Amino acid sequence: MRLYTSPATPFGRKVMALILELGLQDRIEISNVMGTPLAPGSLPVDQNPLGKIPALQTDAGDIYDSRVICRYLNDLAGGAMYPSGPAIWSCLTREATVDGILEAALAMAYEVRLRPVDKQFPEWIEAQWVKAARALDVVEAEWAEVLNGPLEMPQIGLACALGYLDFRHDARNWRQGRPQLAAWEVEFAKRPAMLATRPVQV
Repeated sequence: MRLYTSPATPFGRKVMALILELGLQDRIEISNVMGTPLAPGSLPVDQNPLGKIPALQTDAGDIYDSRVICRYLNDLAGGAMYPSGPAIWSCLTREATVDGILEAALAMAYEVRLRPVDKQFPEWIEAQWVKAARALDVVEAEWAEVLNGPLEMPQIGLACALGYLDFRHDARNWRQGRPQLAAWEVEFAKRPAMLATRPVQV
């Protein structure tokens, strides 16, 4: 198998961290690629016509996006990152919430990094942050039992989202007003899989 990703993408980091948690690193080759929606560069458009990463090339075909890849790898390894039975729906909803935070944060970064200053839309950037902040408030208020329970995919995704906020939007100070989440992140960030996948500027 071959995973197309980048050291800076939080969606790729989710998959990389999961690979390490599941012990699959010896079965997957990593290809680091670069590009943006404006300039695809070496993004794997043959593996994902949307030109997005991560994308996973397997003998059975190409798999994307990150949520689909994570489910595939968990099944492949016989992992327990997704519960069975009715509990799966809450887990998938939490995973979608985390991905929504990441999508908003990535949209904010693209607005600043890809648009000339005179074409940036500050109100739109703020609207993206409001979405992310509102979701973080729900995590702070309602997710304590989940975050401190058995390891599942939403925890890995959340840690990657918080790491990306530090990486691209540290001035937003997501920790302010969220002491439980901040304390959880400090401990979760010490996991070997998280330390090995910290984002790198490319």
